[in-house]
Parts: sequence; C-alpha cells; structure tokens
Amino acid sequence: FCAGLLDHVTVLIGIAYGGKAIAGVINQPYYNYEAGADAVLGRTIWGVLGIGAFGFQLTEAPAGKHIIVTTRSHSSTLVNECISALNPDTVIRVGGAGNKIIQLIEGKASAYVFASPGCKKWDTCAPEAILHAVGGKITDIRGNSFQYNKEVKHMNSAGVLATLRNYDYYASRIPNTVKQSLVP
Repeated sequence: FCAGLLDHVTVLIGIAYGGKAIAGVINQPYYNYEAGADAVLGRTIWGVLGIGAFGFQLTEAPAGKHIIVTTRSHSSTLVNECISALNPDTVIRVGGAGNKIIQLIEGKASAYVFASPGCKKWDTCAPEAILHAVGGKITDIRGNSFQYNKEVKHMNSAGVLATLRNYDYYASRIPNTVKQSLVP
C-alpha cells in the first residue's frame, strides 16, 4: 500500500434479497492511521434498509457546490467527458467504491460518477444498501437500478452514478454520448 492511500482501503460485505441490496458493511481497516500511535485504528460503517446506517456522522455536501468523487486510477476520456458535463466546482479522485460512498455520506462530495465499465456487483452492493438506508440513490450512468442475483453479470458495465441528495440534477446532465457508450 502507498502512504496516503491507506484510508481508501475498504472491505465490503453486501447482502441482497430479491435482487436488491438490503444490508451492507463497509470496514475501513486503516481509518485514522495518520492520527498517531494512540489513535484508534479502523472503523466499520453499516446499514440496513428500514433501520438506518451507523458508524459515521451523516453530513450533506455544502449546498450549491458540485463536488464530484470519481476514480483515482481508472480515468478515461469517457469518465472525464462525463465529469466535465457536470460542471464541477471540485473533483476528488480516490480509490475504492466503498470509499467513494463514504465521501457522499460524510458530506465531502455531492456525487459519485464513474462513467466506465469496471466496477463490479461486489463493489456496489454493500455501499448501495448503506446509501439507500440514509435516503441516497445509486444507479448505472443510464439511470438503471443494479440487480443482485445469480443470473446477472458481475460487471456494472454501464458505470455508476450515486448521490446522497439531488440525484435528478446529476442524472439530467449525463451526456447522451456517454450513456450510449455504456451498454448495460
């Protein structure tokens, strides 16, 4: 692991029923690693639909700011085209799907945008359940809900769009060229 990136590491456990994510756990084993020798290392965030989400302080991104969190290491022309269309105030590039959802629920980002295939069902199930438990939304770039069952392919081939609030604002700004390039 590279120094400065340990907090990007997440361990995800997702539970789906009837094709839908219903419960999730995101563990950050190196959370707080820069706080010194006496700091408590690691944390676990979890959520269940209908019950809530725990292990963090729910915070919304600053009103009126468009802060996009996206991939740190898998950028492409398509990803950058999509982000530019959203006219962001700030773009944050971090690793880990779980970490990107944490950025949303802790108010560090307004939207998680990944206009590329590559993210898998095991990357989105746990974060989706937590995000839904606090009123957020996650879909592919085209606006389709993710399905979790043995018949679906593992790849989220049409990318990821997630928000804690204002999903429609971001979804309406995804260029049709990006949507057409990503086939579910």
